[in-house]
Amino acid sequence: METDPPTTAQQKQPQEIDTLIIGGGQAGLATSYFLSRAGVEHVVLERRPALGGAWQDRWDGFVLNTPNFSLDLPGMPYSGPEPEAFMARDDVVDYFREYARRIEAPVLTGTNVTRISTSDGGFTVETSDGGWRAHKVVLATGAYQVPKVPALAAKLPDSVVQLHTHGYRNPEQLPDGAVLIVGTGQSGGQIAEELLAVGREVHLAVSTCPEAPRRYRGHDILYWLLQAGIHGPKYGITALTVGQLPSPAARFACNPLLSGTGGGHDVHLRDLGRQGVRLHGHLEAADDGELTFTDDLPERLATVEAGFAQRMGRVLDAYIAAAGIEAPAALPRPVDDWLPAPSPAVLNLAAENITSVLWATGYRLDLGFVDIPVLDAWSYPRHVRGVTEQPGLFVVGLPWLTGHYSSVVGGVGVDAEYVAGRVGEPRAA
Repeated sequence: METDPPTTAQQKQPQEIDTLIIGGGQAGLATSYFLSRAGVEHVVLERRPALGGAWQDRWDGFVLNTPNFSLDLPGMPYSGPEPEAFMARDDVVDYFREYARRIEAPVLTGTNVTRISTSDGGFTVETSDGGWRAHKVVLATGAYQVPKVPALAAKLPDSVVQLHTHGYRNPEQLPDGAVLIVGTGQSGGQIAEELLAVGREVHLAVSTCPEAPRRYRGHDILYWLLQAGIHGPKYGITALTVGQLPSPAARFACNPLLSGTGGGHDVHLRDLGRQGVRLHGHLEAADDGELTFTDDLPERLATVEAGFAQRMGRVLDAYIAAAGIEAPAALPRPVDDWLPAPSPAVLNLAAENITSVLWATGYRLDLGFVDIPVLDAWSYPRHVRGVTEQPGLFVVGLPWLTGHYSSVVGGVGVDAEYVAGRVGEPRAA
């Protein structure tokens, strides 16, 4: 009986390596930097055809929400002329490619890892371009693998164009008519502004992502978040460490609503409403071209606006005080009780001429290729400081791996250095 000829991957003999890093984004490259300094033989496997990480998946007008000074990669801190500015998408991608070139990272692009399993005290790693045997593996894939779209999306009419922000590129991509954006995290807020600027009618389903000031007590908000997250514990400020999260699910909470466009600015939902954006509550049902929203918009707006002062602001103030830092006093938020005219809880898509829906609903973590029992119910590796329960298997770059800074460019090096140190320890006989 004839059989199918072996694939290219099947024909190749597994390659041997001390350490494999899965993912060539900021976490993988930062780990590679420290492993190279320690003399650890390793290879970085990147599934995309070119370096630049998940930033390549952002829309054309995307601008980084973190200022240039936070591009503090190990061995290559930002040294350009505009530390307080914000890079556009293509410049961010080029920045990471230059970093990989400068640190001479041993990267193989276009190599998708399909399975990792244990074998003879090490790991067998199957990829789209052949197999590997490694003594140690570092998972550095980030958390932006699979776009998260609610199940009710299947109930929208076929005539409505649906895109996750992952697939959105520019306003011209959308058909004429109004646009409904579901979600008010950083992507939802920035795209709403972009569509509004070109004259599109925009509806916005409001989530509970907190608004935050772009600048706080004399600095960009990210400056304080990095300082308090990384240095806070030595002053007894531990609120931005993973141990203080109220639940494992909180690791995936949305980031504060603000923007890097136009030199960086706050994003206020009430301001968007005043500019003509139609604000709605949470989208909870869809049926025969009609969408049902919760009728709690006033309460949602109040929650969104109060979130920073109730938690994050208090943490930053406590850090500034504990560290003895002289900083301007926090300015009180102006009272704003504006509300849009009441709108019906049920919206007819055709009647409102809504021809497209953008799902700004984030991503879900997908480490299903890890065929080792180390993942929890959220597909998050069980670990201590990036060292998983499986000897030789490590993780870096995930949200709240050790703290608020763990997935941020300016903070990922902290975890990468520690994990690389553990990877470089001699193996047990």
